[in-house]
Order: sequence, then structure tokens, then C-alpha cells
Amino acid sequence: MRTQWNLFLAFFRVGILGYGGGPASIPLIHKEVVSTYKWMKDEEFGDMLALANTLPGPIATKLAGYIGYRVSGVLGLINAVLATILPTIVLLIILLSTLASFKDIDWVKGMTAAVIPVVGMMMATLTWQFFDKARKGMGWLQTIIMTAAVFIFLFFLDIHPGIIIAVLITSALVIRDKKREKGVKA
Repeated sequence: MRTQWNLFLAFFRVGILGYGGGPASIPLIHKEVVSTYKWMKDEEFGDMLALANTLPGPIATKLAGYIGYRVSGVLGLINAVLATILPTIVLLIILLSTLASFKDIDWVKGMTAAVIPVVGMMMATLTWQFFDKARKGMGWLQTIIMTAAVFIFLFFLDIHPGIIIAVLITSALVIRDKKREKGVKA
């Protein structure tokens, strides 16, 4: 029962504080899952995030569903997903009905604009953590080359991130299998 409560609390906090949509929720989910409750390690979270990005749908609910299932089965999955979407549903109804009448007031415009740098900084922090993890695993040169290549593929060639991730996973599997074959034949 305590696990269910912790799952609900973790994802409810994400749902209530994840202002800005799914990408803004990722650092919050990372904090809850890796740092606070230690349900998984950084490496596993990174792998799960990469795979979740290849699937259609909102990232926060995909992460909640997987983590909830991993921690506590089907009940955990349902609990985590509900905890993620419940705050959004309630706040959406309340905020949109009241904010619509105040949208032209300066402090409302300022409040909305002020949130953008906060979300940007949260994303930058998470990006640096993943970059640093890659640097530790591959080294500076390979990490910089990989980052530059992925940047070119995403922004200049407009290749979908799911395709890039699928190619990288396939490449890693092929390279691993070739290394195994060499090891067996030697």
C-alpha cells in the first residue's frame, strides 16, 4: 500500500508541477524516480526515456505507465497514469474557465511569460546530465561528434528522433553481435 501511495505522490507532483507539457515533466519525473524514490538508476532512466520518445503519445503518461508497471504491476501502472493526468484535468477545467476572463491583464501575461525560462533551465539541466553521462561512457570526442551529428539530423535534415534512436539501437546491436562473433572465433 505504501508503494502505491509513493507512486501516486510522485506522479501527482509531476502532474501538478509539470507546467509546460511533457518535456517540462521529464526533469521532474527523473528527480522523483531516480533521486527521491530510487526506483531506477540514471542509465535505465535514460534508456527508458529514449525508447519512450520513439512511441506516439504524451511522454509523461508513457513514462508514468512504464514506471508504475515496473514498480507495482498493473495497479501501479493505473495509479501512476491517473496521478499524472488527474491534476491536468482538474487544473485545466479550473484555470481555463477563470484565466479566459483575465487573459488581457498584464500580471497574467507576465506570469505566463516568466514560466518559460524556468522550464528552459530545467530542460538544459537534464540535457547537461545526459551529455555528461554520455561523456563518461564514450569520452569527449565521441560525445561531441555524436551530439553534432544528431543535431544536424534533427534540425537541418528534419529526421524524426524515433528514426535516429532506432538506427542507433540497431547499430549498437549489430556492433555488439560482431564483437561477440570475433570473441567466439578467436
